[in-house]
Amino acid sequence: MRVEINGEHVSAEALWATVSEFGHFTAMQIRGGKARGLTLHLDRLEAANRELFGAGLDRDRVRQFMRHALGDADEASLRVYVFESENDPAVMVTVRPPAEVSTPQRLRSVEYQRPLPHVKHLATGQGFYTRLARGDGFDDALLTGSGGVISETATANICFADDAGVVWPDAQQLEGITMQLLQRVLPDLNMPCRRAPVRLEDVPRFAGAFVTNARGVAAVTRVDGTGLPFDAGRLAVLREAYDSVPWDSI
Repeated sequence: MRVEINGEHVSAEALWATVSEFGHFTAMQIRGGKARGLTLHLDRLEAANRELFGAGLDRDRVRQFMRHALGDADEASLRVYVFESENDPAVMVTVRPPAEVSTPQRLRSVEYQRPLPHVKHLATGQGFYTRLARGDGFDDALLTGSGGVISETATANICFADDAGVVWPDAQQLEGITMQLLQRVLPDLNMPCRRAPVRLEDVPRFAGAFVTNARGVAAVTRVDGTGLPFDAGRLAVLREAYDSVPWDSI
């Protein structure tokens, strides 16, 4: 893994002094030196910066740091973290090997809501529930609120399929970049999207479910003890929609 802060390789001491739970980030896949939804990623970072730190964000500077950290890597998993510092917020970029989504996904429900759920920040405990879910033979945790209201998973957004199209839970959650991109392009493939409350008790009535994040789209085949149909046709349309999104130069 390559780690840079403000465009420079850092020592362990500098890294330790900079990184804290009071920060925010965005994550993306890089292919051919490009990313999908780059403007949305920068919008996310800028909005979170203003909300958490009361500071703006130099978008061109961030892109410069991204390019520098990537170097000659055409494919990668890239994250941009922003931490509070004495002067301008510190921008950390990490570069790891590229990753693809796995399928199918089995989800274990937990009653947990991320604090400040609309911000992709670090002061959250969802990773704990992912570990619990995997320890019980599942792939991830499905976050729910009071009354079993579904919001998102610990690492992705979730949507459900029915005869009318795709249902995204109407609940407090992170507006994922992949989710936003799909909502833009799915209607062009005759797959309408809508928001509606979804509870755990509603899951059996759906024709399928899918998780979406920077790695792509994967089918969900189980929520707790409830099996869901593997809707290969709908999954193909969702992946086709995501593949149709253009890649943006860093």
